[in-house]
Amino acid sequence: MSQMDQTMKFNFPEDDNKAATRDVLLTVYHALEEKGYHPINQIVGYLLSGDPAYIPRHNDARNLIRKIERDELLEELVKSIWRRVEIQNETCNGTRCWFEDDWSSGQ
Repeated sequence: MSQMDQTMKFNFPEDDNKAATRDVLLTVYHALEEKGYHPINQIVGYLLSGDPAYIPRHNDARNLIRKIERDELLEELVKSIWRRVEIQNETCNGTRCWFEDDWSSGQ
């Protein structure tokens, strides 16, 4: 089999990207809080629309969030939710956890 017939694997340093994405999300969240906005609503608005007007210029939050692709932001948010679910499942030993209550009540 020639090398052209083999599937190539692409690797990149995920830890650096994850940390940068997490730091940007935290910076944006705090900037929104400081300006008196509801951070979750504003970040969701940005993620759905791509319109940077949802994010304030305060603390350079708008420029920071625009440097990261929206799909990467969503990926980090979903991964953080699953990390939380996995931790809760490990500590609950199969019983109903507070996270499940939060999820079902829409909090």
